[in-house]
Amino acid sequence: MSFAWPLALLSLLVAPALLGVYWWLLRRRRKQAVRYSSVALLRSVLPRRHRWQRHLPVALLLASLVALAFAVGRPHLERSVPYARTSVILAMDVSGSMCATDVQPNRLAVAQDAAREFVDDQPKDVRMALVVFSGFAELGVPPTTDRKALVDAIESLTIGRGTAIGAAMLKGIDAIAEGNPNVPPAGDAPEDGPPPAAGAPGASGYAPDIVVLLTDGASNRGIEPLDAVPYAVERGIRVFTIGFGTENPGARSCTRAQLGGRAFDNRFGRFGGRGFGGGRGGFGFRGRADLPTLQAVAKQTGGTFHNAEDADQLREVFADLPKDVATQKQRTEMTWVLAAIGALLAAAAIAASMRWSPYP
Repeated sequence: MSFAWPLALLSLLVAPALLGVYWWLLRRRRKQAVRYSSVALLRSVLPRRHRWQRHLPVALLLASLVALAFAVGRPHLERSVPYARTSVILAMDVSGSMCATDVQPNRLAVAQDAAREFVDDQPKDVRMALVVFSGFAELGVPPTTDRKALVDAIESLTIGRGTAIGAAMLKGIDAIAEGNPNVPPAGDAPEDGPPPAAGAPGASGYAPDIVVLLTDGASNRGIEPLDAVPYAVERGIRVFTIGFGTENPGARSCTRAQLGGRAFDNRFGRFGGRGFGGGRGGFGFRGRADLPTLQAVAKQTGGTFHNAEDADQLREVFADLPKDVATQKQRTEMTWVLAAIGALLAAAAIAASMRWSPYP
């Protein structure tokens, strides 16, 4: 707590001064009481009260003076609050390998459940966005505080072909740029020229926004993830990466909703065979996320890497991710609060004095 007018706190000396006067008056009253010939007669004409009832009005009055003295000093409380423009971009892999059933009922369903919990646990004033990626990346939900829109989008995810991790990172930067004017968009970075030189993460400070990227595979489309890193570093964007799934993906089985309501046909390969898009001429299915690349992306951008092989681990990973991404100090003046408390205590002192006055 800090005070705008600290010298006004000298008024606190009034309370101990009055306490001293009150104590002196009590001693003086005791000395005068012995002058009466019959103390019993004196007590009989006074109303019976407990000792604390005699002192309560004075105690309330002194407390009121203390509260008002603090109020005069104009106290301020400082607390950490999220930046108003803070955005958390959730980038989710919806490639065909997310249909793997090594995590029951499948990877996508488990990721959807964990993502919903992550969205619900974020502070209400933090904006969130959803980026989905398979062979390309797209912004599913722009930065918003509407949690229902995010949850509805997560529940309606459908799978596609390919894994474009680098493109998802750039799309996450563009989503951040929509709400933070200090972050320039990355756009179609590869066509705009060579990537900027990757410096030390956070050398110029971090933006109050992050990208959380979840994938179960390796990038095989678009810009390479490590080539997208300099764009994040240049803007101070931290990327938190999550590698999901085991080394033994097993059979793959998606619901009709996860397939977008369509039945599987030859365009998508055979389920439970060599893989989604597998076979000669396909991209194959490694069954495991490219953990070394995800670790490098997180380290080079200032984020952290996480590995999850089942539903419980994934929930723990999301729970460990930062909630208040970036905070600022907010000062709140407490003058009116202390003034109101002082006034209430003064009113209580008057009421107590009238209630237990020795002179009804």
